[in-house]
Amino acid sequence: MSIGSLFIAQLYQLPPRRHAVGKSLSLRVVMDDGVELLTDHYAPKTAGPHPTLLMRLPYGRRGFAPVAEVYAERGYNVVLQACRGTEESGGRFDPLVNERKDGLATLEWIKAQLWFDGRIGLTGPSYLGYAQWAICDALPATSAMATKVTSSEFQSVVFPSGAFHLGLWLSWMQVIEGLRGNPLKMTGRMFSGTVERLTHKAAMHLPLVEGDEIVTGHRVPFWREWFENAIGNDEFWREMDHRHRLSETTPPNHFVSGWYDFMIDQLLRDYTTLVGFGHRPHLTIGPWTHVSGELQAESLRQTLHWMNAKLLEDPSGLREHPVRIYVTGTETWHEFESFPPGAFSATQFYLNEEEKLTEQAPTIDAATDTYTYDPADPTPNIGGAMFAFKGAGPADNAAREARNDVLCFSTEPLAQPVTIIGQSDVVLFASAELEHTDFFVRLCDVDPQGKSLNITDGLLRVTPNTPRQTDGTWRLEFTLHATAHCFLRGHRIRVQVSSGAHPRYARNLGTGEPLGTTTTLLTNAVTVHRDAEHPSSIMLRCYEL
Repeated sequence: MSIGSLFIAQLYQLPPRRHAVGKSLSLRVVMDDGVELLTDHYAPKTAGPHPTLLMRLPYGRRGFAPVAEVYAERGYNVVLQACRGTEESGGRFDPLVNERKDGLATLEWIKAQLWFDGRIGLTGPSYLGYAQWAICDALPATSAMATKVTSSEFQSVVFPSGAFHLGLWLSWMQVIEGLRGNPLKMTGRMFSGTVERLTHKAAMHLPLVEGDEIVTGHRVPFWREWFENAIGNDEFWREMDHRHRLSETTPPNHFVSGWYDFMIDQLLRDYTTLVGFGHRPHLTIGPWTHVSGELQAESLRQTLHWMNAKLLEDPSGLREHPVRIYVTGTETWHEFESFPPGAFSATQFYLNEEEKLTEQAPTIDAATDTYTYDPADPTPNIGGAMFAFKGAGPADNAAREARNDVLCFSTEPLAQPVTIIGQSDVVLFASAELEHTDFFVRLCDVDPQGKSLNITDGLLRVTPNTPRQTDGTWRLEFTLHATAHCFLRGHRIRVQVSSGAHPRYARNLGTGEPLGTTTTLLTNAVTVHRDAEHPSSIMLRCYEL
């Protein structure tokens, strides 16, 4: 037992330790092309057989070592492997590219080990979850998965609606490069807000392709490669898309995520896909961001229960219902048989005059609101489902809503609570001076004291190829990311409309020029229409719990 594994076990209230652990560190596992990946093996010091858990990661093995030891202390062989080109593993790190072939080679290595008994589980969050999906169709008959805050494909994560998830990749690049160079210093940057400050600085710099040098001090090959080949290129992403590997034979999976994780919709898509194939996956979603400590704790607990049930035939830790979600607002947990949890009531709210949000559709003949989006002073992001060590999640939106480039529409104080679960659908009628325009819609909960907390949001990018109506306006349909929230009695529902959330998403510079090299900024006069012929609205999926 190490201090780290003891601390985690006590902090996360895990089942008791059952085994002492032996370690074989820095094993060199040879890939098909001869590249060697550094790999650690943790094993119970008790005669087996013991099932195996595999975690493949680009973040360095040291940070995950206590977790590996926790699993080994509870009866598992654990294989912890540094991905190609990370830590001291050989080769070059190209995000997402090599996880299929390297994962398959690692599986073959595991199968050849004397301690392997035919049972294997894959586990881990984020990139580790993607590495699971890359080999999910090649696992033995007795296997299980535990995917957390992740997705089986990343094109829609990197380029939501054709925009660029800039804050995510500038911040994540800092983590990857920082942990490779000086892990202790990088950890300090995560907790001090340095990551977010450098991300903002690089996001304001043009051309964007030079952002890698601002946040890391040097050129990063994969960053440059993406600007060269990944933007608008479906072929670039094809081999890295593992959605087609989900099938009737996919191992049983427990999904864990948070309502403020930037991949919540992709994770729910993968969950729904497995349900469609006849699976009964477990799903746990809390009020968490991508890096929440509470999410990590729940993930570890649920993984142990899940692997015990599927690999050790001990279902005692499993809950009765497969779906467990947290409803913010009431701050309560609820369990269901599936997600979404059955029938809902569709409630439409319309953008109306005097900044009102009403269930009555507008009746006037012509009504608009106009604002100017200036990429030199971009509309800031505040809170939300984003990758950040500081500032993600719910936040007071007062500073955002006070800006001239943000429109707000609010209901009267609610006479009864309104509980929404799932995605919300937006229909926005709009026009703009420029053909290249972004629309960012955010749903907020305003308490009786006037504090406006963001609940969910969504982005849509308009281009010259976006169809127009005969009167020249756009009729834009898009969804906000999934959530589960109760607007309490006396609170107000608010909808924000703007054209950016910087630096979470790259500024739309209005030119349509290549994202990485352009340095031209154009201001844009944007108009939102909200009359009888253009009933801009949001549809909420409401539930009685």
